[in-house]
Amino acid sequence: MRTRFDEQLEQLHVELITMGALCEEAITAAMQSLFARDRSLVKVVLEKDGEIDRKEREIETLCMRLLLQQQPVAQDLRTISSALKMISDMERIGDQAADIVEITENMHDKNFEIDSSVHIRSMSTEAIKMVTQSVDSFVKKDLELAHDVIAYDDVVDQLFTTIRSELIALMAKGGADGEVYVDLLMIAKYLERVADHATNIAEWVEYSITGVHGEMDGGEA
Repeated sequence: MRTRFDEQLEQLHVELITMGALCEEAITAAMQSLFARDRSLVKVVLEKDGEIDRKEREIETLCMRLLLQQQPVAQDLRTISSALKMISDMERIGDQAADIVEITENMHDKNFEIDSSVHIRSMSTEAIKMVTQSVDSFVKKDLELAHDVIAYDDVVDQLFTTIRSELIALMAKGGADGEVYVDLLMIAKYLERVADHATNIAEWVEYSITGVHGEMDGGEA
């Protein structure tokens, strides 16, 4: 019985890796739609979002099967409950990618160049890295990597603050469609939310390993 349970736990890990990869692909394609002005990527991102939604339902079913058909010990129970929390954040990451690509689709017909002083590309790279590492930390049971992701959220938050200041300065100078700057600011805000969801995932990894969730350890509920 335990062997079967272990096999299903391994399947859970594989499914989470797949869902994490879909999230990474969705965000990457959404940002590439902006940088390369590639309208074909809009459909790609929306399809990825649909795949992420389906994967969430599949993992929920697997987790429920593990809980109902088996008798998980405390460590296993934390793993399964953490997975259920994580997939909710992953689903939201897919939604953020769809939100970003809806903005980029409206930008494709506008004549503009992203000013090299705006750190939007750097922010997207760092947010995507957080998503990848948060899922890796769960699969590898790597508490140090989870802590790195949680700490790195401050870096992405600072990038958002920097980008906001950069865009405000460019708006003041004029010379471009002000709506473009607003669109870029919205994209940066969605990237900040992606990083927040990656942080949530890492905090549930911490809980799955230690039994203590960051927010519950003397923080806000």
